[in-house]
Amino acid sequence: MTSPATSPAEKSAQSNPASRIGFWLGMIAFASILLFTDLDPEHPEISRMAAVVALMAIWWMTEAIPLAATALIPLATFPLLGIMKGKDAASAYVSSTIFLFIGGFMIALAMERWNLHKRIALGIIRAIGGGPNRLVLSFMLATAFLSMWISNTATSIMMLAIGLAIISQTETTFGKERCRNLTVALLLGIAYSASIGGMATLVGTPTNLAFVSVFANQFPQAEPVSFGQWMLLGVPLSLVMLFFSWITLTRFLFPSPPELCLSPDVIRDEARSLGRISFAETSVLIAFTLTALLWVFRKDISIGDSFQIYGWSRLVPSIAPFIDDSTVVLVMALSLFLIPSRSSQNHASLRILDSTVFSKLPWDIILLLGGGFALAAGFQAAGLSTFIGQKVEGFAGSIPPIGLIAIIGATLTFLTELTSNVATTQTLLPILASIAVAIKTNPLLLMIPATLSASCAFMMPVATPPNAIVFGSGRIRITDMIKAGIVLNLIGIIVITLLFFALGTKVFQIDPKVTPEWASKTENKH
Repeated sequence: MTSPATSPAEKSAQSNPASRIGFWLGMIAFASILLFTDLDPEHPEISRMAAVVALMAIWWMTEAIPLAATALIPLATFPLLGIMKGKDAASAYVSSTIFLFIGGFMIALAMERWNLHKRIALGIIRAIGGGPNRLVLSFMLATAFLSMWISNTATSIMMLAIGLAIISQTETTFGKERCRNLTVALLLGIAYSASIGGMATLVGTPTNLAFVSVFANQFPQAEPVSFGQWMLLGVPLSLVMLFFSWITLTRFLFPSPPELCLSPDVIRDEARSLGRISFAETSVLIAFTLTALLWVFRKDISIGDSFQIYGWSRLVPSIAPFIDDSTVVLVMALSLFLIPSRSSQNHASLRILDSTVFSKLPWDIILLLGGGFALAAGFQAAGLSTFIGQKVEGFAGSIPPIGLIAIIGATLTFLTELTSNVATTQTLLPILASIAVAIKTNPLLLMIPATLSASCAFMMPVATPPNAIVFGSGRIRITDMIKAGIVLNLIGIIVITLLFFALGTKVFQIDPKVTPEWASKTENKH
Protein backbone atom coordinates (compact mmCIF):
# COMPACT_ATOMS: atom_id res chain seq x y z
CA MET A 1 0.00 0.00 0.00
CA THR A 2 1.62 3.22 -1.12
CA SER A 3 1.88 5.92 1.48
CA PRO A 4 3.55 9.05 0.14
CA ALA A 5 2.33 9.81 -3.34
CA THR A 6 4.82 12.63 -3.32
CA SER A 7 8.33 12.05 -4.48
CA PRO A 8 11.32 12.64 -2.20
CA ALA A 9 12.21 15.60 -4.36
CA GLU A 10 9.30 17.52 -2.89
CA LYS A 11 11.26 18.08 0.30
CA SER A 12 13.65 20.34 -1.57
CA ALA A 13 11.18 21.70 -4.08
CA GLN A 14 11.86 25.30 -3.21
CA SER A 15 15.52 24.92 -4.22
CA ASN A 16 14.81 22.86 -7.31
CA PRO A 17 15.13 24.85 -10.58
CA ALA A 18 12.51 22.64 -12.23
CA SER A 19 10.03 23.58 -9.50
CA ARG A 20 10.64 27.30 -9.95
CA ILE A 21 10.35 27.02 -13.73
CA GLY A 22 7.22 24.88 -13.32
CA PHE A 23 5.63 27.47 -11.06
CA TRP A 24 5.89 30.25 -13.64
CA LEU A 25 5.18 27.94 -16.57
CA GLY A 26 1.94 26.86 -14.89
CA MET A 27 0.91 30.45 -14.24
CA ILE A 28 1.66 31.46 -17.84
CA ALA A 29 -0.23 28.46 -19.26
CA PHE A 30 -3.23 29.17 -17.01
CA ALA A 31 -3.39 32.86 -17.97
CA SER A 32 -2.79 32.22 -21.69
CA ILE A 33 -5.54 29.63 -22.03
CA LEU A 34 -7.92 31.66 -19.92
CA LEU A 35 -7.37 34.93 -21.82
CA PHE A 36 -6.47 33.94 -25.37
CA THR A 37 -7.95 30.48 -26.04
CA ASP A 38 -11.50 29.68 -27.03
CA LEU A 39 -11.82 25.92 -27.57
CA ASP A 40 -15.59 25.99 -27.96
CA PRO A 41 -17.34 29.39 -28.37
CA GLU A 42 -20.68 27.88 -27.36
CA HIS A 43 -19.24 26.44 -24.13
CA PRO A 44 -16.67 28.83 -22.62
CA GLU A 45 -16.42 26.66 -19.50
CA ILE A 46 -14.45 24.12 -21.55
CA SER A 47 -11.59 26.60 -22.05
CA ARG A 48 -11.71 27.64 -18.40
CA MET A 49 -11.48 24.02 -17.30
CA ALA A 50 -8.57 23.46 -19.69
CA ALA A 51 -6.75 26.35 -18.02
CA VAL A 52 -7.20 24.77 -14.59
CA VAL A 53 -6.05 21.37 -15.91
CA ALA A 54 -2.92 22.91 -17.43
CA LEU A 55 -2.08 24.71 -14.19
CA MET A 56 -2.58 21.64 -12.00
CA ALA A 57 -0.83 19.25 -14.39
CA ILE A 58 2.29 21.44 -14.63
CA TRP A 59 2.42 22.14 -10.91
CA TRP A 60 1.88 18.48 -10.06
CA MET A 61 4.53 17.26 -12.51
CA THR A 62 7.14 19.83 -11.46
CA GLU A 63 6.09 19.91 -7.78
CA ALA A 64 6.11 23.69 -7.95
CA ILE A 65 4.23 23.79 -4.65
CA PRO A 66 3.34 20.86 -2.36
CA LEU A 67 1.19 18.35 -4.24
CA ALA A 68 -1.56 18.52 -1.62
CA ALA A 69 -1.69 22.32 -2.01
CA THR A 70 -2.12 21.97 -5.78
CA ALA A 71 -4.93 19.51 -5.07
CA LEU A 72 -6.90 22.32 -3.39
CA ILE A 73 -6.97 24.48 -6.56
CA PRO A 74 -10.40 23.21 -7.74
CA LEU A 75 -12.00 24.48 -4.53
CA ALA A 76 -10.82 28.00 -5.35
CA THR A 77 -11.04 28.08 -9.15
CA PHE A 78 -14.15 26.07 -10.04
CA PRO A 79 -16.63 28.48 -8.41
CA LEU A 80 -14.76 31.59 -9.58
CA LEU A 81 -14.65 30.36 -13.19
CA GLY A 82 -18.24 29.13 -13.28
CA ILE A 83 -17.28 25.50 -13.71
CA MET A 84 -18.90 24.05 -10.60
CA LYS A 85 -20.54 25.31 -7.41
CA GLY A 86 -18.29 25.45 -4.38
CA LYS A 87 -20.34 22.92 -2.41
CA ASP A 88 -20.29 20.50 -5.36
CA ALA A 89 -16.53 20.85 -5.74
CA ALA A 90 -16.05 20.28 -2.02
CA SER A 91 -18.23 17.17 -2.02
CA ALA A 92 -15.97 15.62 -4.66
CA TYR A 93 -13.14 15.51 -2.10
CA VAL A 94 -15.03 13.17 0.22
CA SER A 95 -16.17 9.80 -1.10
CA SER A 96 -16.34 6.19 0.02
CA THR A 97 -12.96 5.69 -1.69
CA ILE A 98 -11.37 8.16 0.74
CA PHE A 99 -12.77 6.23 3.70
CA LEU A 100 -11.65 2.96 2.14
CA PHE A 101 -8.14 4.41 2.16
CA ILE A 102 -8.46 5.73 5.73
CA GLY A 103 -9.81 2.43 7.08
CA GLY A 104 -7.14 0.41 5.30
CA PHE A 105 -4.45 2.71 6.61
CA MET A 106 -5.73 2.34 10.18
CA ILE A 107 -5.40 -1.43 9.99
CA ALA A 108 -1.96 -1.00 8.42
CA LEU A 109 -0.90 1.26 11.29
CA ALA A 110 -2.15 -1.33 13.77
CA MET A 111 0.02 -3.96 12.07
CA GLU A 112 3.04 -1.67 12.26
CA ARG A 113 2.35 -0.62 15.87
CA TRP A 114 2.32 -4.18 17.18
CA ASN A 115 5.06 -5.48 14.82
CA LEU A 116 2.76 -7.95 13.06
CA HIS A 117 4.15 -6.90 9.68
CA LYS A 118 7.69 -7.75 10.82
CA ARG A 119 6.63 -11.17 12.12
CA ILE A 120 4.93 -11.96 8.78
CA ALA A 121 7.98 -10.84 6.79
CA LEU A 122 10.43 -12.85 8.89
CA GLY A 123 8.18 -15.91 8.66
CA ILE A 124 8.19 -15.77 4.85
CA ILE A 125 11.97 -15.25 4.70
CA ARG A 126 12.63 -18.15 7.09
CA ALA A 127 10.37 -20.43 5.04
CA ILE A 128 11.91 -19.67 1.62
CA GLY A 129 15.39 -18.20 2.16
CA GLY A 130 18.49 -20.32 1.56
CA GLY A 131 20.96 -19.74 -1.25
CA PRO A 132 21.44 -16.23 -2.68
CA ASN A 133 18.69 -16.49 -5.30
CA ARG A 134 16.17 -17.96 -2.87
CA LEU A 135 17.11 -15.31 -0.33
CA VAL A 136 16.30 -12.54 -2.83
CA LEU A 137 13.03 -14.29 -3.71
CA SER A 138 12.00 -14.56 -0.06
CA PHE A 139 12.60 -10.84 0.49
CA MET A 140 10.66 -9.97 -2.65
CA LEU A 141 7.67 -12.15 -1.72
CA ALA A 142 7.57 -10.80 1.83
CA THR A 143 7.82 -7.20 0.64
CA ALA A 144 5.18 -7.65 -2.06
CA PHE A 145 2.72 -9.34 0.30
CA LEU A 146 3.01 -6.61 2.91
CA SER A 147 2.72 -3.87 0.27
CA MET A 148 -0.60 -5.31 -0.82
CA TRP A 149 -2.02 -4.10 2.50
CA ILE A 150 0.24 -1.55 4.21
CA SER A 151 2.34 1.46 3.24
CA ASN A 152 5.08 0.52 0.78
CA THR A 153 7.24 3.18 2.41
CA ALA A 154 7.01 1.54 5.84
CA THR A 155 7.46 -1.89 4.25
CA SER A 156 10.57 -0.77 2.36
CA ILE A 157 12.16 0.80 5.45
CA MET A 158 11.56 -2.33 7.54
CA MET A 159 12.70 -4.76 4.85
CA LEU A 160 15.75 -2.60 4.10
CA ALA A 161 16.84 -2.82 7.75
CA ILE A 162 16.51 -6.61 7.72
CA GLY A 163 18.21 -6.81 4.33
CA LEU A 164 21.17 -4.69 5.39
CA ALA A 165 21.68 -6.94 8.43
CA ILE A 166 21.76 -9.98 6.14
CA ILE A 167 24.13 -8.23 3.72
CA SER A 168 26.47 -7.17 6.53
CA GLN A 169 26.80 -10.75 7.76
CA THR A 170 27.32 -12.03 4.21
CA GLU A 171 30.04 -9.47 3.51
CA THR A 172 31.79 -10.37 6.75
CA THR A 173 31.82 -14.02 5.74
CA PHE A 174 32.57 -13.79 2.01
CA GLY A 175 33.96 -10.29 1.41
CA LYS A 176 32.27 -7.09 0.23
CA GLU A 177 33.31 -7.23 -3.43
CA ARG A 178 32.28 -10.84 -3.86
CA CYS A 179 28.85 -10.09 -2.42
CA ARG A 180 28.17 -6.95 -4.45
CA ASN A 181 25.76 -8.55 -6.93
CA LEU A 182 23.78 -10.11 -4.09
CA THR A 183 23.62 -6.72 -2.37
CA VAL A 184 22.31 -4.96 -5.47
CA ALA A 185 19.82 -7.71 -6.36
CA LEU A 186 18.47 -7.87 -2.80
CA LEU A 187 18.05 -4.12 -2.37
CA LEU A 188 16.53 -3.55 -5.81
CA GLY A 189 14.30 -6.57 -5.22
CA ILE A 190 12.93 -4.89 -2.08
CA ALA A 191 12.25 -1.62 -3.92
CA TYR A 192 10.65 -3.17 -6.98
CA SER A 193 8.52 -5.74 -5.14
CA ALA A 194 7.08 -2.99 -2.92
CA SER A 195 5.67 -1.30 -6.05
CA ILE A 196 4.65 -4.59 -7.67
CA GLY A 197 2.81 -5.81 -4.56
CA GLY A 198 0.74 -2.63 -4.49
CA MET A 199 -0.71 -3.47 -7.90
CA ALA A 200 -2.46 -6.57 -6.53
CA THR A 201 -5.20 -4.93 -4.44
CA LEU A 202 -7.36 -1.83 -4.59
CA VAL A 203 -5.81 -0.52 -1.36
CA GLY A 204 -2.28 -1.44 -2.43
CA THR A 205 -1.56 1.98 -3.91
CA PRO A 206 -3.43 5.31 -4.17
CA THR A 207 -3.37 5.05 -7.98
CA ASN A 208 -5.73 2.07 -7.76
CA LEU A 209 -8.05 4.00 -5.45
CA ALA A 210 -7.86 6.99 -7.78
CA PHE A 211 -9.05 4.77 -10.61
CA VAL A 212 -12.01 3.49 -8.56
CA SER A 213 -13.22 6.99 -7.74
CA VAL A 214 -12.60 8.52 -11.19
CA PHE A 215 -14.40 5.61 -12.83
CA ALA A 216 -17.36 6.00 -10.45
CA ASN A 217 -17.53 9.76 -11.11
CA GLN A 218 -17.25 9.42 -14.88
CA PHE A 219 -19.69 6.52 -15.18
CA PRO A 220 -22.11 6.58 -12.22
CA GLN A 221 -24.41 4.00 -13.82
CA ALA A 222 -21.65 1.41 -14.18
CA GLU A 223 -21.21 -1.44 -11.71
CA PRO A 224 -18.32 -0.46 -9.39
CA VAL A 225 -15.13 -2.51 -9.59
CA SER A 226 -15.04 -4.78 -6.52
CA PHE A 227 -12.05 -5.73 -4.42
CA GLY A 228 -12.19 -9.39 -5.40
CA GLN A 229 -12.66 -8.59 -9.08
CA TRP A 230 -9.54 -6.41 -9.06
CA MET A 231 -7.50 -9.13 -7.33
CA LEU A 232 -8.41 -11.67 -10.02
CA LEU A 233 -6.26 -9.58 -12.36
CA GLY A 234 -3.95 -7.84 -9.87
CA VAL A 235 -2.62 -10.92 -8.07
CA PRO A 236 -1.65 -12.89 -11.22
CA LEU A 237 -0.14 -9.72 -12.68
CA SER A 238 1.91 -9.11 -9.52
CA LEU A 239 3.10 -12.72 -9.45
CA VAL A 240 4.18 -12.62 -13.10
CA MET A 241 5.98 -9.30 -12.58
CA LEU A 242 7.67 -10.62 -9.42
CA PHE A 243 8.89 -13.69 -11.30
CA PHE A 244 10.35 -11.68 -14.17
CA SER A 245 11.87 -9.16 -11.75
CA TRP A 246 13.49 -11.93 -9.73
CA ILE A 247 14.84 -13.70 -12.81
CA THR A 248 16.12 -10.43 -14.29
CA LEU A 249 17.90 -9.39 -11.09
CA THR A 250 19.36 -12.75 -10.02
CA ARG A 251 20.02 -14.59 -13.28
CA PHE A 252 20.81 -11.95 -15.88
CA LEU A 253 21.90 -8.63 -14.40
CA PHE A 254 23.32 -9.41 -10.95
CA PRO A 255 23.99 -13.17 -10.62
CA SER A 256 25.61 -14.35 -7.38
CA PRO A 257 27.82 -17.39 -6.81
CA PRO A 258 25.69 -20.21 -5.37
CA GLU A 259 28.15 -20.76 -2.50
CA LEU A 260 27.09 -17.47 -0.89
CA CYS A 261 24.84 -19.45 1.41
CA LEU A 262 24.09 -17.75 4.70
CA SER A 263 23.62 -19.03 8.16
CA PRO A 264 19.98 -18.38 9.14
CA ASP A 265 21.13 -16.93 12.49
CA VAL A 266 20.28 -13.31 11.65
CA ILE A 267 16.70 -14.08 10.68
CA ARG A 268 16.26 -16.42 13.63
CA ASP A 269 17.63 -13.80 16.03
CA GLU A 270 15.34 -11.13 14.55
CA ALA A 271 12.35 -13.44 14.96
CA ARG A 272 13.31 -14.33 18.53
CA SER A 273 13.60 -10.64 19.43
CA LEU A 274 9.86 -10.30 18.76
CA GLY A 275 9.05 -12.82 21.48
CA ARG A 276 5.84 -14.83 21.54
CA ILE A 277 2.93 -13.49 19.55
CA SER A 278 0.89 -11.16 21.76
CA PHE A 279 -2.84 -10.83 22.21
CA ALA A 280 -2.73 -7.50 20.36
CA GLU A 281 -0.90 -9.04 17.39
CA THR A 282 -3.37 -11.91 17.27
CA SER A 283 -6.29 -9.49 17.33
CA VAL A 284 -4.82 -7.40 14.52
CA LEU A 285 -4.08 -10.54 12.50
CA ILE A 286 -7.71 -11.69 12.88
CA ALA A 287 -9.02 -8.24 11.92
CA PHE A 288 -6.66 -8.07 8.94
CA THR A 289 -7.58 -11.57 7.73
CA LEU A 290 -11.32 -10.98 8.13
CA THR A 291 -11.06 -7.67 6.28
CA ALA A 292 -9.26 -9.27 3.36
CA LEU A 293 -11.73 -12.17 3.14
CA LEU A 294 -14.78 -9.92 3.44
CA TRP A 295 -13.36 -7.62 0.75
CA VAL A 296 -12.55 -10.41 -1.65
CA PHE A 297 -15.81 -12.34 -1.30
CA ARG A 298 -18.30 -9.50 -0.77
CA LYS A 299 -19.64 -9.64 -4.33
CA ASP A 300 -19.94 -12.42 -6.87
CA ILE A 301 -16.66 -13.23 -8.59
CA SER A 302 -16.97 -14.20 -12.24
CA ILE A 303 -14.54 -14.98 -15.05
CA GLY A 304 -16.57 -15.20 -18.22
CA ASP A 305 -19.45 -17.68 -18.05
CA SER A 306 -17.48 -20.69 -16.86
CA PHE A 307 -16.31 -19.62 -13.37
CA GLN A 308 -18.33 -17.99 -10.61
CA ILE A 309 -18.13 -17.69 -6.81
CA TYR A 310 -21.15 -16.25 -5.03
CA GLY A 311 -20.45 -13.39 -2.64
CA TRP A 312 -21.52 -13.24 1.03
CA SER A 313 -23.63 -10.15 0.35
CA ARG A 314 -26.25 -12.54 -1.09
CA LEU A 315 -26.86 -13.70 2.50
CA VAL A 316 -28.02 -10.22 3.53
CA PRO A 317 -30.00 -9.02 0.50
CA SER A 318 -31.88 -6.36 2.48
CA ILE A 319 -28.72 -4.41 3.38
CA ALA A 320 -26.33 -5.54 0.63
CA PRO A 321 -27.04 -2.48 -1.59
CA PHE A 322 -25.97 -0.21 1.29
CA ILE A 323 -22.60 -1.94 1.91
CA ASP A 324 -19.38 -1.27 0.02
CA ASP A 325 -15.69 -2.02 0.62
CA SER A 326 -15.27 1.07 2.80
CA THR A 327 -18.03 -0.18 5.12
CA VAL A 328 -16.18 -3.44 5.63
CA VAL A 329 -12.82 -1.92 6.49
CA LEU A 330 -14.26 0.79 8.74
CA VAL A 331 -16.18 -1.80 10.81
CA MET A 332 -12.97 -3.81 11.28
CA ALA A 333 -10.81 -0.74 11.96
CA LEU A 334 -13.28 0.62 14.52
CA SER A 335 -13.28 -2.72 16.30
CA LEU A 336 -9.58 -2.24 17.05
CA PHE A 337 -10.47 0.88 19.07
CA LEU A 338 -12.68 -1.33 21.28
CA ILE A 339 -10.39 -4.30 21.96
CA PRO A 340 -8.01 -4.03 24.96
CA SER A 341 -4.35 -4.45 24.04
CA ARG A 342 -3.47 -6.45 27.22
CA SER A 343 0.06 -5.13 26.81
CA SER A 344 2.24 -4.90 29.93
CA GLN A 345 4.86 -2.97 27.95
CA ASN A 346 2.63 -0.11 26.89
CA HIS A 347 0.55 1.08 29.83
CA ALA A 348 -0.40 4.23 27.93
CA SER A 349 -2.24 2.18 25.33
CA LEU A 350 -5.36 0.54 26.73
CA ARG A 351 -6.69 -0.34 23.28
CA ILE A 352 -5.10 -1.81 20.18
CA LEU A 353 -5.68 1.52 18.41
CA ASP A 354 -6.05 4.87 20.14
CA SER A 355 -6.18 8.57 19.27
CA THR A 356 -2.52 8.67 18.18
CA VAL A 357 -3.46 6.87 14.95
CA PHE A 358 -5.18 9.97 13.56
CA SER A 359 -2.01 12.06 13.67
CA LYS A 360 -0.26 9.37 11.63
CA LEU A 361 -2.80 9.26 8.80
CA PRO A 362 -1.32 10.69 5.57
CA TRP A 363 -3.62 13.66 5.24
CA ASP A 364 -1.56 15.07 2.37
CA ILE A 365 -2.28 11.93 0.34
CA ILE A 366 -5.95 12.13 1.25
CA LEU A 367 -6.04 15.73 -0.05
CA LEU A 368 -4.16 14.67 -3.16
CA LEU A 369 -6.70 11.94 -3.87
CA GLY A 370 -9.56 14.36 -3.22
CA GLY A 371 -8.05 16.93 -5.59
CA GLY A 372 -7.89 14.30 -8.30
CA PHE A 373 -11.51 13.36 -7.73
CA ALA A 374 -12.51 17.05 -7.96
CA LEU A 375 -10.48 17.41 -11.17
CA ALA A 376 -12.29 14.43 -12.67
CA ALA A 377 -15.64 15.93 -11.65
CA GLY A 378 -14.63 19.21 -13.30
CA PHE A 379 -13.74 17.40 -16.52
CA GLN A 380 -17.23 15.95 -16.53
CA ALA A 381 -19.11 19.11 -15.49
CA ALA A 382 -17.36 21.37 -18.02
CA GLY A 383 -17.59 18.87 -20.88
CA LEU A 384 -13.81 18.89 -21.40
CA SER A 385 -13.64 15.09 -21.40
CA THR A 386 -16.11 14.84 -24.26
CA PHE A 387 -14.36 17.64 -26.15
CA ILE A 388 -10.96 15.90 -25.96
CA GLY A 389 -12.45 12.54 -26.86
CA GLN A 390 -14.01 13.94 -30.00
CA LYS A 391 -10.74 15.60 -31.07
CA VAL A 392 -8.64 12.43 -30.80
CA GLU A 393 -11.33 10.01 -31.94
CA GLY A 394 -9.93 9.59 -35.45
CA PHE A 395 -6.35 8.91 -34.34
CA ALA A 396 -7.18 6.61 -31.43
CA GLY A 397 -9.86 4.76 -33.35
CA SER A 398 -7.39 3.73 -36.07
CA ILE A 399 -5.14 1.86 -33.61
CA PRO A 400 -5.92 -1.78 -32.70
CA PRO A 401 -7.01 -2.16 -29.05
CA ILE A 402 -3.90 -4.10 -28.02
CA GLY A 403 -1.69 -1.43 -29.61
CA LEU A 404 -3.59 1.32 -27.82
CA ILE A 405 -3.12 -0.45 -24.50
CA ALA A 406 0.63 -0.77 -25.14
CA ILE A 407 0.96 2.93 -26.05
CA ILE A 408 -0.93 4.01 -22.94
CA GLY A 409 1.12 1.66 -20.78
CA ALA A 410 4.42 2.97 -22.17
CA THR A 411 3.32 6.58 -21.72
CA LEU A 412 2.32 6.14 -18.06
CA THR A 413 5.32 3.97 -17.21
CA PHE A 414 7.96 6.42 -18.41
CA LEU A 415 6.04 9.59 -17.51
CA THR A 416 5.78 8.55 -13.86
CA GLU A 417 9.55 8.08 -13.66
CA LEU A 418 9.76 11.82 -13.05
CA THR A 419 6.26 12.76 -11.87
CA SER A 420 3.88 11.76 -9.10
CA ASN A 421 2.13 8.59 -10.22
CA VAL A 422 -1.08 9.48 -8.37
CA ALA A 423 -1.27 13.03 -9.76
CA THR A 424 -0.44 11.89 -13.29
CA THR A 425 -3.00 9.08 -13.17
CA GLN A 426 -5.74 11.34 -11.88
CA THR A 427 -5.03 13.87 -14.63
CA LEU A 428 -5.06 11.34 -17.46
CA LEU A 429 -7.84 8.92 -16.44
CA PRO A 430 -10.75 11.28 -17.27
CA ILE A 431 -9.16 11.94 -20.67
CA LEU A 432 -8.76 8.22 -21.35
CA ALA A 433 -12.38 7.66 -20.31
CA SER A 434 -13.58 10.22 -22.84
CA ILE A 435 -11.35 8.80 -25.57
CA ALA A 436 -12.81 5.33 -24.98
CA VAL A 437 -16.36 6.64 -25.25
CA ALA A 438 -15.47 8.54 -28.43
CA ILE A 439 -13.96 5.50 -30.17
CA LYS A 440 -16.87 3.35 -28.93
CA THR A 441 -15.01 0.90 -26.75
CA ASN A 442 -15.19 -0.04 -23.09
CA PRO A 443 -13.51 2.68 -20.95
CA LEU A 444 -12.04 -0.01 -18.67
CA LEU A 445 -9.96 -1.17 -21.64
CA LEU A 446 -7.87 2.00 -21.38
CA MET A 447 -8.28 3.06 -17.74
CA ILE A 448 -7.16 -0.14 -15.98
CA PRO A 449 -3.90 -0.67 -17.94
CA ALA A 450 -3.06 3.02 -17.43
CA THR A 451 -3.60 2.66 -13.68
CA LEU A 452 -1.45 -0.47 -13.45
CA SER A 453 1.31 1.03 -15.59
CA ALA A 454 1.63 3.97 -13.21
CA SER A 455 3.05 1.54 -10.63
CA CYS A 456 5.77 0.27 -12.98
CA ALA A 457 8.34 3.08 -12.74
CA PHE A 458 11.56 1.25 -11.82
CA MET A 459 14.35 3.35 -13.34
CA MET A 460 14.81 6.48 -11.24
CA PRO A 461 15.30 6.97 -7.47
CA VAL A 462 12.65 9.73 -7.44
CA ALA A 463 10.07 7.60 -9.26
CA THR A 464 8.70 5.92 -6.11
CA PRO A 465 9.35 6.12 -2.35
CA PRO A 466 10.75 2.52 -2.26
CA ASN A 467 13.25 3.40 -5.00
CA ALA A 468 14.36 6.46 -3.05
CA ILE A 469 14.62 4.59 0.26
CA VAL A 470 16.77 1.81 -1.20
CA PHE A 471 18.92 4.24 -3.17
CA GLY A 472 19.40 6.26 0.02
CA SER A 473 21.13 3.27 1.64
CA GLY A 474 24.24 4.17 -0.37
CA ARG A 475 24.76 0.54 -1.34
CA ILE A 476 23.65 0.78 -4.98
CA ARG A 477 24.60 3.10 -7.84
CA ILE A 478 22.10 4.97 -9.96
CA THR A 479 23.45 3.12 -13.01
CA ASP A 480 22.41 -0.16 -11.34
CA MET A 481 18.88 1.12 -10.88
CA ILE A 482 18.63 2.51 -14.41
CA LYS A 483 20.04 -0.68 -15.96
CA ALA A 484 17.60 -2.91 -14.13
CA GLY A 485 14.76 -0.40 -14.27
CA ILE A 486 14.65 0.09 -18.02
CA VAL A 487 14.48 -3.69 -18.54
CA LEU A 488 11.65 -4.05 -16.02
CA ASN A 489 9.83 -1.02 -17.44
CA LEU A 490 9.74 -2.71 -20.83
CA ILE A 491 8.76 -6.06 -19.28
CA GLY A 492 5.98 -4.30 -17.38
CA ILE A 493 4.56 -2.75 -20.56
CA ILE A 494 4.51 -6.14 -22.30
CA VAL A 495 3.13 -8.09 -19.31
CA ILE A 496 0.36 -5.58 -18.56
CA THR A 497 -0.65 -5.40 -22.22
CA LEU A 498 -0.76 -9.14 -22.83
CA LEU A 499 -2.13 -10.26 -19.46
CA PHE A 500 -4.82 -7.59 -19.43
CA PHE A 501 -5.88 -8.48 -22.95
CA ALA A 502 -5.90 -12.22 -22.16
CA LEU A 503 -7.25 -12.22 -18.59
CA GLY A 504 -8.45 -8.71 -17.74
CA THR A 505 -10.99 -8.57 -20.54
CA LYS A 506 -12.61 -11.73 -19.11
CA VAL A 507 -12.45 -10.61 -15.46
CA PHE A 508 -14.04 -7.25 -16.24
CA GLN A 509 -16.23 -8.63 -19.05
CA ILE A 510 -14.80 -6.29 -21.67
CA ASP A 511 -15.50 -6.59 -25.38
CA PRO A 512 -13.21 -4.07 -27.14
CA LYS A 513 -15.72 -3.75 -29.97
CA VAL A 514 -18.72 -3.00 -27.77
CA THR A 515 -19.57 0.18 -25.90
CA PRO A 516 -21.30 -0.73 -22.60
CA GLU A 517 -24.73 0.72 -22.02
CA TRP A 518 -23.52 2.73 -19.02
CA ALA A 519 -20.83 4.38 -21.20
CA SER A 520 -23.35 5.11 -23.96
CA LYS A 521 -25.64 6.86 -21.48
CA THR A 522 -22.75 9.02 -20.32
CA GLU A 523 -21.95 9.92 -23.93
CA ASN A 524 -25.57 10.87 -24.61
CA LYS A 525 -25.60 13.23 -21.63
CA HIS A 526 -23.00 15.39 -23.34
